[in-house]
Order: sequence, then structure tokens, then C-alpha cells
Amino acid sequence: MFTTPQSLEIMLEPLIRKRLELLYSDLQEAESTYVSLRNECDKQFSVMRNSLPDHLQHTAFMYEDVQLELQAIVESRIYLQGFKDAIELFSELNIYK
Repeated sequence: MFTTPQSLEIMLEPLIRKRLELLYSDLQEAESTYVSLRNECDKQFSVMRNSLPDHLQHTAFMYEDVQLELQAIVESRIYLQGFKDAIELFSELNIYK
């Protein structure tokens, strides 16, 4: 059965989402540097957002929301590319058996 790149993405999307959730959970539990940097980032963004006049508060919120969406897209693409690379490597290794 031939799988198109789009169908591979559709099949892997729930797995990628779950794996990323587990990855972030593991990071928060085991990686103190990540937690420290995440907290510092949140603190600094909060300071910036709170220093804005009221009429720009929504703009700051929208900026943060878009940044999170961009990050989610990049994370998903990186994970998907990892699967594709693994499939290609597996295929290459099978050629030489």
C-alpha cells in the first residue's frame, strides 16, 4: 500500500500531538533549566504586556497567541520530518540487507 505524504501527516498527527504533550510534561518534571527559562520568559513577557497602555493589551495577547501557534506548527513539522527520516533510513537499510 502506497502512502502519500498528506496521508502520512494525517495518520501521524494524533501521535505527534500526544508525543509533544508527553515531551513537554517530561521537560517540566525533569529539566530544571527548561522550567527556569520558561518561567523567566513568562515573567518577562508579562512585564512587557503589563507596561503597555490598555488599548495595546489585546495586541500583545494576539502576538503571544500567534507565537504559540507558530511554535506548534514548527514542532509538528520537526516531529513529522523525524518520522519521514526514520522511514527513509529504514528503507535504505533494508536495501542493503
